[in-house]
Amino acid sequence: MTPPETDQIGKYAEGSRSAADLSCPIPTVLTQRRDFQRASRGQRVAMAGFILQALRRPEGEADGIRIGYTCSKKVGNAVARNRAKRRLREVARSSLPSLGKSGHDYVLVGRNTSTASLPFAQLMADMEKALAILHGSRS
Repeated sequence: MTPPETDQIGKYAEGSRSAADLSCPIPTVLTQRRDFQRASRGQRVAMAGFILQALRRPEGEADGIRIGYTCSKKVGNAVARNRAKRRLREVARSSLPSLGKSGHDYVLVGRNTSTASLPFAQLMADMEKALAILHGSRS
């Protein structure tokens, strides 16, 4: 049995990315503890579904956007933490290439019950609002 034929599934199905999407930088994922600690000393914006921490890297370091995700055990068991991080990754993947600034580190911190339970559209709106607050274009 073969799967049914589909016309493009999802926003980034083959051939559906626009020229603007292709030119956006792809964020690098933070893996080192010291990078998370350094970002925690930067600016932060608390939203209903997450906390966004941001720090501009020193001039000598490479450009580009770097992003980290964290959820403590307060968020819940491993299943709940993984669900929250998956949602945070999708929010960042959708909004950071266009709204984030090169040379910044961002860390998304999951919140207890709201990260996994809020509607995705609200998480996206919160991310856009948080980035606008951090970068000075408040709306």
